[in-house]
Amino acid sequence: GKTSLAHQFVEGTFVECYEPTVESTYNKMVVVGKDEFQLQLVDTAGWVRLGGGCGVGEGLLAPQPALPSSQDEYSILPHSFVIGVHGYVLVYSVTSLRSFQVVKTLRNKLYESRGRRRMPVVLVGNKVDLPLQSREVKTDEGKKLVESWGSVFLESSAKESQVTQGIFTKIIEEIDRVDNSYSRSTGCCLM
Repeated sequence: GKTSLAHQFVEGTFVECYEPTVESTYNKMVVVGKDEFQLQLVDTAGWVRLGGGCGVGEGLLAPQPALPSSQDEYSILPHSFVIGVHGYVLVYSVTSLRSFQVVKTLRNKLYESRGRRRMPVVLVGNKVDLPLQSREVKTDEGKKLVESWGSVFLESSAKESQVTQGIFTKIIEEIDRVDNSYSRSTGCCLM
């Protein structure tokens, strides 16, 4: 789901089957209002990191539900997930309660690593196109969680280009809301 979401954002197409990659890098220009943001997306095994540009930064970190084997493995985050990053898009599968729990743990670790400063976050429940009976995380659970974080919640399907594009627009808007910084720069660094 994470790689499909990233591919839909960058290429505008949904890839049903793909080979897992160690690391792939993509670039994408995003326009928000009158400003353009050059984003660089790095899709790595287990994580998607977005980076590139200059000035403003934000990030997409999406744990793959199958990795790691325990939430404790998120206890130490690489400095690159925190330094120079102004926001995060956290993605979980609505068909996996475990991935939802991992995202909660990840957000808490990021918050602690950043010194408990304000942190723009967009939480994304992905795979809403799958049958309702396969759903393990209800919409209300995501909404309730971001309410406690003071963040934004969206549900998506990597099959829907417009919704996927909206996720990245929303994180730029969140950075502006929290940091009031995107209007001062036209570069965007997504980690």
